[in-house]
Amino acid sequence: MDFLKNLFTKHAGSSFKKELKNILGFKPGNISLYKTALTHRSVREGADENNERLEYLGDAVLSALIADYLFKRYPYKEEGFLTEMRSKMVNRQQLNEIAIRMGLKKITLYNKLDGSLKVSQIFGNTLEALVGAIYLDHGYKKASKWVLDYIILPHMFMDDLEILEINHKNKLYGWANKNGRVLEFETLNEKLENGRRLFTVAAVVDGRNIAEGKAFNKKDASQIAAQLAVEKLGIINADSIAEEQGEQR
Repeated sequence: MDFLKNLFTKHAGSSFKKELKNILGFKPGNISLYKTALTHRSVREGADENNERLEYLGDAVLSALIADYLFKRYPYKEEGFLTEMRSKMVNRQQLNEIAIRMGLKKITLYNKLDGSLKVSQIFGNTLEALVGAIYLDHGYKKASKWVLDYIILPHMFMDDLEILEINHKNKLYGWANKNGRVLEFETLNEKLENGRRLFTVAAVVDGRNIAEGKAFNKKDASQIAAQLAVEKLGIINADSIAEEQGEQR
């Protein structure tokens, strides 16, 4: 297991601490918290060794911080708008892309030989775990400022998010209904990958497999399949969006 040994050695070295400090923008207090936050269950199965518990905490903290940010930014918007905006901001794919841009992929400890991890959103989950670690290490106020300065302001462009369509399944169903097509989502495969079920779901139009998505739950897999399908079918473009918005009005 030289591969894993090398990973753990790197995780304990000074280069890791330097990269972590560059990402955080401050010197961490309890370094073990951050090591746990950056350790995926594919290399550490113990509940106290991997980042799943911190991810759970960070998800709740991040959601609360973003809810607070939206409440103050949009003082006259109704609850439905705020809820939809929060969903867009904590969207798993979005958080995963932000985490990669921040450099978390370089210092996250995970089994790079596991091909299934390439289609998952583990870095977005790691980002949530990191928020949890910051919260435990420095408290709510520090976590709030960090989320604003390092996640929201540099990576989340509110004007773009306001018009972003994130529910690709609804969009695909709308297109199918409008054009008299039969749309179904079929589970093609379900298998265990490192103790977790990996689902393969297909978007099927008129009996034809248009696109497939893989994820560790059916909901995410079907959304990925739907996103790929709308792109493949060419229905995710400005003209079709404007046309649909006009019809909804």
